[in-house]
Amino acid sequence: MNNITANIITLNEQDNIQACIESVKQVCDEVIVVDSGSTDDTVKIATSLGAKVYSQHYLGDGPQKNHGVQFASNDWILSLDADERLDNDAITAINNLTLDSSIFDAFSFHRKNYVGKHWIKAAGFYPDTVVRLYNKNSAHYRPKKAHSSVKATKVRNLNTHILHYTYTDYANWMDRINKLSSRDAWAMYERGIKSSVYKPFLHALTAIVRKYLFKGGCLQGQDGMTVTVTTAFHAYMKYLKLNELHEKKTLNESPSKIPADKHQ
Repeated sequence: MNNITANIITLNEQDNIQACIESVKQVCDEVIVVDSGSTDDTVKIATSLGAKVYSQHYLGDGPQKNHGVQFASNDWILSLDADERLDNDAITAINNLTLDSSIFDAFSFHRKNYVGKHWIKAAGFYPDTVVRLYNKNSAHYRPKKAHSSVKATKVRNLNTHILHYTYTDYANWMDRINKLSSRDAWAMYERGIKSSVYKPFLHALTAIVRKYLFKGGCLQGQDGMTVTVTTAFHAYMKYLKLNELHEKKTLNESPSKIPADKHQ
């Protein structure tokens, strides 16, 4: 086994954290959990499985994931969300790697996104390629507060898989869009992005064209339509909520900060 530290951020993930930790322990000799105030048994479960748990108020996606790296004993970091698992092919590939940062400083995987037990392959949901194994001395998460990704220069695609249990069902998908669009709107607001009555419509329309036409959703049946509609709705709502935040500022109201999403 290579010397790799797993880095997992959590908030009320008692239903996911055990399976996630058990997955990464097949390739990692250290597990770090950065928890942002769970009120369920997340911390208790993680501790019982040997993880080192650190408490940190949610800083945003990229900053929160970078925060845990300082506690890692190893140079190589495997970053997974609590609702993700390593597929068997990824476990085999990682255990067979010779980790040499002079050759590659990061490795990417294809991600399988699920609604319940249904694997969504349409409209860009697969292959959803993500960098998750990286050397902390030369790579890191971008400081984006929403939808961050690893910045690295020498990346190798392992052509193996991470399982992402994204949504428990379609109702959960809608609920997540509401929460994530609020988080995304706040992140844009903090970056100083201006409001516009046109942006909700234009970004929703762009999402439809990209997913339904360019990503082939029109040829992928119900899943293609579902991904197109939900992506457009998410885009529309986050810009609509951004406008709302600016309206509150104009009215001298103080919009409350959006709390961390359960699945980050």
